[in-house]
Amino acid sequence: MTDTSPSRTRAALELLAAPVIAFGSKAMLDPFIWKFSGPVSLLIVLTVATLYMRHRGESWAQLGLRSPGGWKSKLLVLPQTLLAVVAIIATGGLIATLGDALGFWDTSVLPAGVEARWGNIKGNLPVYLMWMAIVWTSAAFGEEMFFRAFLITRAERAFSGIPFAPVLAVLVAALIFGTGHFYYQGLRGLIVTGMIGVALGLLYLGYKRTLWPLILAHGLVDSLAMTGLYLDADW
Repeated sequence: MTDTSPSRTRAALELLAAPVIAFGSKAMLDPFIWKFSGPVSLLIVLTVATLYMRHRGESWAQLGLRSPGGWKSKLLVLPQTLLAVVAIIATGGLIATLGDALGFWDTSVLPAGVEARWGNIKGNLPVYLMWMAIVWTSAAFGEEMFFRAFLITRAERAFSGIPFAPVLAVLVAALIFGTGHFYYQGLRGLIVTGMIGVALGLLYLGYKRTLWPLILAHGLVDSLAMTGLYLDADW
C-alpha cells in the first residue's frame, strides 16, 4: 500500500486522538443514552475521521472499504468470511472458557451490563429489529472501519521502522477494541473482545487490508448472538 502518509509523529497523535474522541464522547453521552452511547460515539469518531482523512487526501477505500477487484477476489469473499466467522467464534469461546476455568469469570452468568443493555430484547420484535440494524451499521461496518482499518493503519505508521510493526499495530488496536467493550461487559468483555480483535486484525493484514469479509463475519456473528437473546436460546 502506497504511503503518502503523515509522519510517525502525526500518526502517533492520530492514534492517540481517535480513542480520546471516541471514549470522551461516549462518557459525555452515558448519562443520557447509556444503551446507545457506544454506537453514537462511534458514529462521531467515524465522522471526524472521515472529514480528517478527506482533508489529508485519504479515503476509506484505501483502508479496505473497496469492492473486490477481479472475479477471483470476489470468489474469495465467501471463504474469507467463513474463516473470519470461525475465528471470532473459536477465539471468543476459547478465551471465555479459559477465563472461566481460571476463575476470572463465570460464563454461565451474563455480565450485568449485558443484561441491562439487552434484557428487554427477549420476544420483543421491534427491539430485536432495532438492535439488528445497529449490529449491521455500528458493529459490523463501524467497528471494522474504526478498530481495524483506521487504528491499525495509524498504528503501523506510528511504529514504522520498529520490528514487527504490523503485529504491534494489531495488538494496540485490539486493546482499544477490548477497552471499548469494558463498560458493559467488564473484564471478561475486555479480554475476550480484545483477543477477538487480535484475530480480526491478523485477518485484516492477511486479507491484504480488505474489510468486506470482516464486516460480513462481524455482522453474522453478532446477528446470531442477538437472535439467541431474542429467542432466549441456550446455545
